[in-house]
Amino acid sequence: MGNDLREFCLRWNNHHNTLISVLDTLLMKERLVDVTLAAEGQFINVHRIVLFACSQYFEELLSQLPDKQAVVFLKDVQFVDLKALVDYMYRGEVNVSQDRLNIFLETAYALKIKGIALSG
Repeated sequence: MGNDLREFCLRWNNHHNTLISVLDTLLMKERLVDVTLAAEGQFINVHRIVLFACSQYFEELLSQLPDKQAVVFLKDVQFVDLKALVDYMYRGEVNVSQDRLNIFLETAYALKIKGIALSG
């Protein structure tokens, strides 16, 4: 008799939503953060892996910084736009007022944010 080994696919139905929720919670509680982004004298602590996944710019920059905790100062970036981009990278969406939209998009293009400046 031959061995009839079947494989079973186990699927976590809410995996994507759960993962996004966990990342958002880690961001809010500043747990396991390993990069600090700075703009206009204000700071946001974030996760290197999220920046790598969402931005070609950050992937290239942070690949050259072997330090576990990196600080990235973003010249000519307004903090409100940086905060909105971080929200976009963690949640996959963000609301931006019409008067800020062009500046937000320019910043996203400069930082090569996937889904806005690059396909991904």
